[in-house]
Amino acid sequence: MILSVNYSTKYVMSKKVKGMRMSTHLSYADKLILAPMVRIGTLPTRLLALDYGADIVYCEEIIDHKLIKCRRVENDILNTVDFVEIDGTVVFRTCAKEKDQVVFQMGTADPQRALKVAKMVESDVAGIDVNMGCPKDYSTKGGMGAALLQHPEKIKQILTTLVENVKKPVTCKVRILPKLEDTLSLVHVIESTGVAALAVHGRRKEERPNDPVHCDVIKVISESCSIPVIANGGSRDIIKSYSDIAAFRRLTGASSAMIAREAQWNLSIFRKEGKYPMEKVIRDYLRYAVEYDNYYTNTKYCIQQILHEDMETDAGIALLKARSLLEICAIWGMEDFCQNTLERRQKLIDARDEDRRTVKRRKLMDGSVLHQLYQPFKTKKYDSEKFPKVQLFEVCKQRKWPKPVFSIEERLPDRRFQCIITINNDKYQSTAWERSKRAAEHASSTVCLQVIGELTRSSEKEGKCHSLERSEVNISHINGDQKSITICDRKEKTSEVNSQTYCTKSDTR
Repeated sequence: MILSVNYSTKYVMSKKVKGMRMSTHLSYADKLILAPMVRIGTLPTRLLALDYGADIVYCEEIIDHKLIKCRRVENDILNTVDFVEIDGTVVFRTCAKEKDQVVFQMGTADPQRALKVAKMVESDVAGIDVNMGCPKDYSTKGGMGAALLQHPEKIKQILTTLVENVKKPVTCKVRILPKLEDTLSLVHVIESTGVAALAVHGRRKEERPNDPVHCDVIKVISESCSIPVIANGGSRDIIKSYSDIAAFRRLTGASSAMIAREAQWNLSIFRKEGKYPMEKVIRDYLRYAVEYDNYYTNTKYCIQQILHEDMETDAGIALLKARSLLEICAIWGMEDFCQNTLERRQKLIDARDEDRRTVKRRKLMDGSVLHQLYQPFKTKKYDSEKFPKVQLFEVCKQRKWPKPVFSIEERLPDRRFQCIITINNDKYQSTAWERSKRAAEHASSTVCLQVIGELTRSSEKEGKCHSLERSEVNISHINGDQKSITICDRKEKTSEVNSQTYCTKSDTR
């Protein structure tokens, strides 16, 4: 790689002089980088780019409003961290393999929203980037993307807020302005905020990918900056092979190169040894898509980009007709691999769900005992006059117990609820998060009734009622202060736990 020694020394010196708080975990000097691309930059693409030689990978731009509505879920089935919307859609998925090399790119127009998003993801990514170059209407109409280029003060506010409050390095990606002096003025504003690097797409807002990239402008920016400049936009004119990446860096004087379209068509552009055939790239991509349960529509779209000019082939036509990940894999002879992976995953889900059917019992500091069970409330399982909460009050009255006390916990930002019920100094809780306080009360009432052996449900098939007798609640093991009770409903064999997992959906942007 060219310029690596001089650039890295220059940047370390500038950081020390300015006294900015910088992370030492991720350097942007002398790097090959996968560009952020909408619908392309999902987890399988990022992981494959790293396998092929990329040093840093950016996720697709994710709008701040969208991520703020998500909650962070540690997916123990896939060994991923998922940021999930209320409806179960995974907005952003990442894993340990890319943790030190993935940069989260957000679309934002507000410093505080940007900070909130950055704090949500900073423990799971290597860097934070703000998109200030996207010319698409969906971005600019919200004051984001390239719309920010006309508001240097807002840019300064957003970046300064992030740099001062986020532990990971902060960067941004911009386009050039019509006038060179305006571009340089903006670059100096950005540099003054303390960002770790600046990515520059060498086209103006109005220019499209078929327009030539302005390498000369990027070069002037590179020469005027004391931070690493990442050159982007060279796929059309320059970058067709690995050796061309160095040529693009020479033309732009940039520290690093960011590749978009050429990587979209063949991720092995990052290989020093040269590109792989298209069929191998697709098979390698599919292995990650299957392993990380990438939603099939996103997988289909990404493979369409790899096929690129070969969509009229038999494989391309078959891909258009495919309606599942299994059907896509079959086109490239990977049906058995997909089927075996799905079966192994289902066994993990079944084992997890069986564990969820075990009541966990632990002693609290105040001397009370908390009984916990994953027990989502399902309205159809009960007669309208025999909802669990009603049953619980009746049982307490019959046994001359004090009335149960319901304590509600609300989870923000998705407004889900859990409830802890206290009776006779014992506590009962369903660990499922419900859509309403009422459902949370019924769910925890169900746990309580199951533990004390007084639950009555309506039979979905026969329309009859039956009771879960105490003999059907078995203590499976005792370990110290913790006790587990397995709920065995012999009269209703269908598992009551929700067998769905967040690995059924993935990024579909």
